[in-house]
Amino acid sequence: MNPFILLAVACLTLAIGAILGYFARQSIAKRQAGTIEQKLQKRIDEFEKEGEAIIAKSQTEAREVLESAKTEETERRKTLLAAEQLLLKRESAIERKASELEEKEKKLKTNADQIENIQKEVEGLKTEALQKLEQVAKLSPEQAKEELFSRVEKKYEQDILGRVRKLEQEGEERFERRAKEILAYAIQKTAVSQNQEITTTTVVLPSEDIKGKIIGKEGRNIRSLERLAGVEIIVDETPEAVVISGFDPVRRHIAKIALERLIKDGRIHPARVEEEVLKVQAEIETQTKEAGETAIYDVGLVGVDPKLTHLLGRLKFRTSYGQNVLLHSIEVAHLASAIASEVGVDALVAKKAGLFHDVGKALDHQLEGSHVEIGIRILEKFGVEKPVIDAMKSHHEDYPYESIEAVIIQTADAISASRPGARKDNLENYLKRIGELEKIAAGFGGVEKVYAIQAGREIRVFVKPDDVNDLSAQQLARDIANRIEEELRYPGEIKVTLIRENRFVEYAR
Repeated sequence: MNPFILLAVACLTLAIGAILGYFARQSIAKRQAGTIEQKLQKRIDEFEKEGEAIIAKSQTEAREVLESAKTEETERRKTLLAAEQLLLKRESAIERKASELEEKEKKLKTNADQIENIQKEVEGLKTEALQKLEQVAKLSPEQAKEELFSRVEKKYEQDILGRVRKLEQEGEERFERRAKEILAYAIQKTAVSQNQEITTTTVVLPSEDIKGKIIGKEGRNIRSLERLAGVEIIVDETPEAVVISGFDPVRRHIAKIALERLIKDGRIHPARVEEEVLKVQAEIETQTKEAGETAIYDVGLVGVDPKLTHLLGRLKFRTSYGQNVLLHSIEVAHLASAIASEVGVDALVAKKAGLFHDVGKALDHQLEGSHVEIGIRILEKFGVEKPVIDAMKSHHEDYPYESIEAVIIQTADAISASRPGARKDNLENYLKRIGELEKIAAGFGGVEKVYAIQAGREIRVFVKPDDVNDLSAQQLARDIANRIEEELRYPGEIKVTLIRENRFVEYAR
């Protein structure tokens, strides 16, 4: 606390005490004059002593504060003086460096001017020398160059042409021989068995009596299976066998598995047929995923997105000119990897591009565009590397080649496709016509499912009963037939069968 404040408080206390003592003394002076006066004198003495002690203490503290302030002020002055000296030194150093830089800049400018003058002198001497040379030779530099080349070309024309022809011939022979060696090695190394895909599947029966169960009363069992699976069941005179006909291998496979299970179970009726077909359809999805995983493992790739693997597995049930597309893709991957290794480029990029070059065919019936464009969008969606996409998109020459791997993919694709017996053009044309037939019918409103049967001679159209009533169903069938007549070319006639079915289910509890 400030000693002056303490001193003021002490003085004020003394004054108050004196006043109080005076009034107290006047009030009780008559009764206790002697005793009170002594007590007051004693208190006054005590107050005086306390005031003196407080004043002494305050003076001591005030001296200490003043000395501390003086010490701090001295230290601050010393610090500021040192900082000022340091700044002065730095300022002088900066000024010195600035003057040195100015001198160097002047010297550099002088040297640059000298160099520029020397270059001008050299250019002038060079121009003068060329002019003198032209005067002596009576030729310009371009004319002299042409004259020299002309004389050398005439003198060594035959030698040069002979050498060029020899190098071209040797190079072509060498490269052709090397290319054949690489292709032969790749084909031998990656030989994959190819099975022709056909449009019919035969189911062997345990006995001839089972045909009656398959047909059912008034043919209801066989009609249910054909409607649900989208195929045609042919029960002819072939002993102990029925034939499943359809252009879609997935539908044929579903019908085959469902029929085999129904035959084994023995209970064949429409409700059981529907239950088994739906169960097999769910199992096909699992088989599709497993087929994609097997292909990835067979080729030796890791880190492939599971959804992309599932799309790859769908190629198991696709054909191209009768050739299984998944087996074809695996073969192209192996061929491309072998060729890339021999040529000395990235074998992993070639392998990936070869495996996924036809992945667009898994969705080409659902999305617009060629299978190459669809494949590019699929691979970009799943984050496949750009070099892989660049390598696969040129295998049909729809895009220019952007790498050696792109040329390798086209070569491997051609090798796999041109293998003797690998493809059948007639089959591919037939499947294309059947697909177009179903696509036309599915394009109408209210259509739920469409199946082309009997080798494309009949098309069955299932409509949604809530969207199409009985009156508009006949007109819809007529419209579909007219559209087929306008857009397709086909021999004979095509029967359009439109089916509108209402089903009501109740449970008794």
